Amino acid sequence: MEQLLPEELEIENDIENLGPVSAEKRNKIEGLIDAAKKNKAISLRIASYDLEKIKEKAGKEGIPYQTLINSILHKYITNQLLEKDEIIKTFSVMQKMKV
Repeated sequence: MEQLLPEELEIENDIENLGPVSAEKRNKIEGLIDAAKKNKAISLRIASYDLEKIKEKAGKEGIPYQTLINSILHKYITNQLLEKDEIIKTFSVMQKMKV
């Protein structure tokens, strides 16, 4: 049997405390989900070099390059895209705290 993720465990443990939502709130939530699922076609100018590098990385990941671009944009706007310097700085601070 697969292990549950922490979020799944939290839901499972709190199942008795969960209750139905109003029809208005349910409709609002469903509308947000539907809107999030819809993709919009755009035209984008990008440097040839950058496009080739994106295609190479996408090929290594086994995904279409448009999917990779979409993923990068989504991570950026949701603050999930991390800069290398920030990661190095964070690890450096953590190591100093251990000493």
